[in-house]
Amino acid sequence: MEKKLSLVTFLVSSILTNFTIAENYKIAFGSCLDQENPQPIWNSIYKEDIDSFVFLGDNIYGDIPSGKLNKMREAYKLQAKMIPSWLFKKNVEMIWDDHDFGENDGGSSYPLKQEAQKLYLDFWEIPNDDIRRQRDGIYKNKIIYIDNFIINLILLDTRYFRSDLKKTNGIKPIYLKNEELNATVLGDKQWSWLMGVMKIKSDLTIVATSIQLLPTEHRFEKWSNFPSDHFKIKKLLKSQSRPIIVISGDRHQGAIYNDENIYEITSSSLNKTISSIFRRPKEVDKYMLGEMFSGENYGLITINTNQKIINLEIKDINGNMVLHKKLNLKKG
Repeated sequence: MEKKLSLVTFLVSSILTNFTIAENYKIAFGSCLDQENPQPIWNSIYKEDIDSFVFLGDNIYGDIPSGKLNKMREAYKLQAKMIPSWLFKKNVEMIWDDHDFGENDGGSSYPLKQEAQKLYLDFWEIPNDDIRRQRDGIYKNKIIYIDNFIINLILLDTRYFRSDLKKTNGIKPIYLKNEELNATVLGDKQWSWLMGVMKIKSDLTIVATSIQLLPTEHRFEKWSNFPSDHFKIKKLLKSQSRPIIVISGDRHQGAIYNDENIYEITSSSLNKTISSIFRRPKEVDKYMLGEMFSGENYGLITINTNQKIINLEIKDINGNMVLHKKLNLKKG
């Protein structure tokens, strides 16, 4: 009798390790986390009782003008003491951006990108048998099973393979379109991989990109600086029958955007806002819903798996909602 009970217990525990049973599943996310600044925003995120957290890049500030990785190593050591231990009891995923890649606004031409990838993987304690230990770039996808609801979380690398930026000269350069035929954000191998993982059957697809996908009108880094790849990824996402959620960071401001079935929610920054001295004028964009929020913020996706309702929110440092969009998957 005892052996039978043990077998049943084993089977039940095995199932529960692969499936989460919950009516509301919460994914929080954010970017731009300076290891040298206080991080009080974790207190508000803790109160959300989240299931997952996604770091969207600039998870440390370790780059220096020379491109050397001396500061990167020290930044990781300090950040290890700053991120709260309770977070790692959740499902934590991550991508990088320029300041934890190694070069400000850097891309494929950065000479120390392989060394930077090893530092990144070591800090996040990525296992030796993980595919990211075997190939260039830190892209991956994660399938999350929630009772009868499946999420395909796709995490892109917009640094390792990205072609050089075109920009104007001066103290405040404007990034221009790189219209060379071979100019790319993802590179050929990552593109082929993305085409494959987009075919995975799921109830919801979430795409994480460190730089913004939908906005086109600001002067900073964005997907639209590379028109060919920008057109390709939007065509791919729009070909899906259900809404696609894109989460992005980088901008030190939060906002929500929409273009047909693509909804983008940008959360930045967790603790590194733009000072009042260098405050940028309010942005406008034809895809923006409402206005931008410039204070410390985090993003929150709450999925009601029974009703197929999704709430997209930007919340401030105190956990107050400042931006919101509700989606109904049943309506397609």
